[in-house]
Amino acid sequence: MKYLVYLLIYPILWCISMLPFRLMYFLSDFIFFIVYYIISYRKKTVRDNIELALPHLSKEERLIIEKKSFQHLCDMFLEMIKTMTISKDEINKRYTYSNLEVYKEFEAKQKSMAVMIAHYASYEWVISLNHQMTFKGFAIYKKLNNPYFDKLVIDIRSKFDAYLISTKDTISTIENNFNNNILSSYGFASDQAPRLSVTHYWRKFMGIETNIHTGAEMLAKKYDLNVIFIKTRKVKRGFYEGTFEILSEGARNVPDYQITDKFLDLVEKQIYDAPEFYLWTHKRWKHRR
Repeated sequence: MKYLVYLLIYPILWCISMLPFRLMYFLSDFIFFIVYYIISYRKKTVRDNIELALPHLSKEERLIIEKKSFQHLCDMFLEMIKTMTISKDEINKRYTYSNLEVYKEFEAKQKSMAVMIAHYASYEWVISLNHQMTFKGFAIYKKLNNPYFDKLVIDIRSKFDAYLISTKDTISTIENNFNNNILSSYGFASDQAPRLSVTHYWRKFMGIETNIHTGAEMLAKKYDLNVIFIKTRKVKRGFYEGTFEILSEGARNVPDYQITDKFLDLVEKQIYDAPEFYLWTHKRWKHRR
């Protein structure tokens, strides 16, 4: 059955990926209308999250952010599909870096690093960084239930020299690379809520005390990784700019949770500056105290 679903859906995805950008965004507008006004996909979750995180805004202001966030979500979904066939030159034109020299200087230190990002703007097209790096690039992801689509995602990322490692294989992969002196960059999207069973740290995020992912920091300490953050800005539709900010050099000497706090402070500022580009559809504040 899973293979049948794959055979039915893959041709549709491929056809979408071949659309010129102008037609693709026209399709995105149509999908937005269906998703927002007819299906109402996770609209309550988005509305509750925005009200919880941005209580200082009026109801009308929050509604504008809500609609814009769904428009961006549809754009990003189709951009993710576009990655199937997009060229190296095209993605490098559409996702640029304002201060790539900061990353290059970090690589020159000849120490593996954790690259932290948020579910903000285009976290999919950050894979373009692999064209700029000399280290081996890994991205931690949650394995898909359908093995055929899971392989498709892996194949797409490998086209950009990115290696996907599932959450359960993260530690073993980093340990192997550490023991064999394989210089690597590991991508962590650490702004969503972890399971309660693996929670070690609570703090305020967007003013609400909630459980926090600390895996990137703990692994940086254990395997002596430098830590850097990519702040993504949506320049205009289909175009993004990443800016690097150093979170830590010598993570082992940093007090516990300081790297995580610095990361989340930067993510908060990013959201406050332009909240419509954050991924509000997930229950980020499901666990509170």
